[in-house]
Amino acid sequence: MNMRSDEIDAPIFLDGFATLPLAPEARAAMLAAWELPGNAGSPNGSGERAARIVEDGRSAVADLIGAAPAEIVFTSGATEANNLAILGVAAAYGKNQCNRRRIVISAIEHKAVIEPVRRLEAEGFAVTVAPVHENGHLDLNALSRLIGDDVLLASVMLANNEIGVIQPVREVAQISHAAGALFHCDAAQAAGKIPIDVLDLDVDYLSLSGHKCYGPMGIGALYLSAAAPRPTPQIFGGGQQGGVRSGTEPVALIAGFGAAARVARSRLPEDQAHGVRLIAILLEELARHQLRFTRVSGNAETLPGSAAIMMPGVDADMLCATAAREVSLSTGSACTSGQIRVSHVLEAIGFSDHDARSVVRIFCNRYTTETEVVTAAHLIADAAKRCWLATGELRQ
Repeated sequence: MNMRSDEIDAPIFLDGFATLPLAPEARAAMLAAWELPGNAGSPNGSGERAARIVEDGRSAVADLIGAAPAEIVFTSGATEANNLAILGVAAAYGKNQCNRRRIVISAIEHKAVIEPVRRLEAEGFAVTVAPVHENGHLDLNALSRLIGDDVLLASVMLANNEIGVIQPVREVAQISHAAGALFHCDAAQAAGKIPIDVLDLDVDYLSLSGHKCYGPMGIGALYLSAAAPRPTPQIFGGGQQGGVRSGTEPVALIAGFGAAARVARSRLPEDQAHGVRLIAILLEELARHQLRFTRVSGNAETLPGSAAIMMPGVDADMLCATAAREVSLSTGSACTSGQIRVSHVLEAIGFSDHDARSVVRIFCNRYTTETEVVTAAHLIADAAKRCWLATGELRQ
């Protein structure tokens, strides 16, 4: 990726769980879309041009997950997509199917799933939380016992946003459908990083995020299976996108999302191999610098290029702050940063508050280089030595 002069001194970016760099192809597509004005709903040449850009973007996003373009509804991001699926399904079918008043989610879902579900709980729905194993992988046996004929909707993410563990979504969809329940999957963290085929997964609804697959922030999408019931709209207005999500389509953002999806689809094997190689090098270098750590996910399958590591005795928040000028890292979900309580994901896999304070998440992205990860390992190890928790050890 070409580097601008103001980016030369930028920190080594390993915070790919929170967001990913914008692909040059996405940037170029957005600039081209911004060159000429156009509202995709206008009956003129400019509007037709904008409408073509929107449909090209819709097709590209659909291709990334094996869907039909008509099954893609653009949103402002994965948070809105999750809300549309969960609240929309409950609004459309919760009252009509009075015998199905229970929602099932996993214990490690993103807040964008947990909070709308809690909203439904306040409205009279029952909520059941399925446990995970200590490596962060969903306990399928427990889940199968929890999903019965009173469940309206189950929601399980494809890959976790804090520890990167890939979840058995295909199996969960099968269990859900066998009980007559609908199934939603938050795939924001997985899209563009691992192969996704919505027909193979057999999901009814699937949420996507632009900036988690090298596209722009402010754009996402919800896959609505043609065979699944349509959710009640949560935004009302001009009836765009079949009335499911009203509002003028953000043409340039859709262009960027579409371009990023095309690149991700074409580069998927290459990106995966690159990520696997770089995270292995980084972890080897950390060990070579005599930094003690364990991988939170154990032997569970994780997103290529990702790792959540626990460094005994190290204050992870202080480490991130100490290294911030040279390496971008984060602890837990960026969406819940600033909270005093332990990450609910780490809590769900059995971490104590003390141990959770020593966990850092790392993601080596498409544009990360081997030189950068070797340098980053040195910087992280050096910062860790200065960031011991208050355990009787002296800080250097």
